Amino acid sequence: MTISNQSGSVVPNGAADMPPLAAGDRARCDTALADLAEGSVRWAATSLIDRAQLLRELYASISGQASNWALTAAGIKGLDPASPLVGEEWMSGPYATLSAVATLTESVEALAAGRSPIDGVDLGTAPGGRVTVPVLPRTPYEALLLHGFRAEVWLRPGVSRGQARGEAGLGELTPTHSGGVGLVLGAGNITSIPPLDVLYELVASNRPSILKLNPIMREMMTVYEAALRPLIDAGLLRIVQGGAAEGSYLAHHPGVHHVHITGSALTHDAIVWGPGAEGAARRAAGTPLLKKPITSELGGVSPIIMVPSLWTKRDLRYQAEHVATMRLHNGGYNCIAGQIVVLSADWPQKAAFLEELRSALERSPGRKAWYPGSDNRVSDAAACYPNAQKLARGTRLLVDIHADDDASYLEKTETFSPVLGVIEVAGTGQAFLDAAVKTVNADFIGTLGANLLIDPAERKRLGAGFDTAIAALRYGTIAINSWTGLGFLSAGASWGAFPGHTLDMVQSGIGVVHNALLLDHTERTVVTGPFRPFPRSAVHGEFALFPKPPWFVTARSAATTGRLLTRFAQKPSWLKMPGIFLSAFRA
Repeated sequence: MTISNQSGSVVPNGAADMPPLAAGDRARCDTALADLAEGSVRWAATSLIDRAQLLRELYASISGQASNWALTAAGIKGLDPASPLVGEEWMSGPYATLSAVATLTESVEALAAGRSPIDGVDLGTAPGGRVTVPVLPRTPYEALLLHGFRAEVWLRPGVSRGQARGEAGLGELTPTHSGGVGLVLGAGNITSIPPLDVLYELVASNRPSILKLNPIMREMMTVYEAALRPLIDAGLLRIVQGGAAEGSYLAHHPGVHHVHITGSALTHDAIVWGPGAEGAARRAAGTPLLKKPITSELGGVSPIIMVPSLWTKRDLRYQAEHVATMRLHNGGYNCIAGQIVVLSADWPQKAAFLEELRSALERSPGRKAWYPGSDNRVSDAAACYPNAQKLARGTRLLVDIHADDDASYLEKTETFSPVLGVIEVAGTGQAFLDAAVKTVNADFIGTLGANLLIDPAERKRLGAGFDTAIAALRYGTIAINSWTGLGFLSAGASWGAFPGHTLDMVQSGIGVVHNALLLDHTERTVVTGPFRPFPRSAVHGEFALFPKPPWFVTARSAATTGRLLTRFAQKPSWLKMPGIFLSAFRA
């Protein structure tokens, strides 16, 4: 018996149930793990100064592969090289990876100099006495490039400011302590995820890794080998291709001490317990099939909470495009894709917004359904909701769930496809917001990310009640007038599920990644953006110079802006700013 899932992997009942690998494949895996075992010993003996130097070399090698990286990824996803959507591959591939490597390098250099990665950072406070660490903007460049956006990491209640500074560094505080050898089961949707997971294993946990590529990403093999060459040459990374047999062999191999997976809870559970009746019996007995630690990022059903107030027609149109982006970015194949819009049943503009949302979903650029099983998942949702609207020649589904409908399918199933649901909650103002928070916390599967859209005047009116509601949202990343995808792109932000999940109820996963400031005790990341783009932001009293974001699926200049942003990340310079802004304002 096998289980297929959004990660594109296929997970067997267990190592014993798999047909044996061919002798040559076993030998390649064994040799790779033996190399990494030696690399682990060398890494533990590597000084922080030398580690930082290796990261600088890695930065240079990734820079040299940036164009090849973005265009190879676009090819995998069936994008026309001239499409604005290629900008997604620049921003979520080499740009995100370069930003992370640069920030990790700064963190390791700070520790080598005897400083905390967050020395000199003004720490803040969130409800419940939580300490907050600002992570965006971190540099004058970011302050201008992302003007109007900010992000902060909230630490868990009870963590002091002294702890926050003194314990930032994670594995780099004890660099001689080896974390052994890890297995990273790579994602099949966003090309920065596998290298970012490998980097976090290495720097945060002192653990070299064997990276098993998702079969969807087979064409990225040569790109990764070239871009990550410094890690490979240092014996800190090996990359293998393969499917279920290779994954199972490696996960249960005695030379692997830790597993990290990006995928679905279904895949995680099959690895940890085994599928079927035997897996259920193991879970009930509390005796996992997997005999080593595992961390995970597993997606879920992400809400988009719309706080009602009086919006202009241009607000309605812009935020409809915003919501469409949350669903349609990368074709809908994101673990953080918005899946259900939560509207007020008492919002007088509800019908007007839904009409704008239909229009945005209809006119957003068409693209190939490139992720395996997408059409089947759209069909499954359509079968559950026969009255759903089929848009864009039937490739997208808008499911307006009314009071007498059963919302449980969309609330409990990560569709991983261009399917967007709408539910209604009674009330306005604070009453609506509190009810919406209670609904998504209780009814939606997963805790990876939540989005919330609110006019700044309404947020000001709600005052402390708004902040209390944000604190009550149990999600690992919360985006206010932004998309949680920006949290993914922010190198210093933590990325993962809300803490507290267990192996037998894993939801959106266990542990965090990214987190390039190496913060300990993270609880969540909160991202905030402008409600309106410039110049309307200024007209309505928001201090934000940012135009329509280049990650919007309707941004006409996204490919050029993404390429220019990556060129900037390769070698930052104020002289590159005018070109970026000129492109961005053509969105």
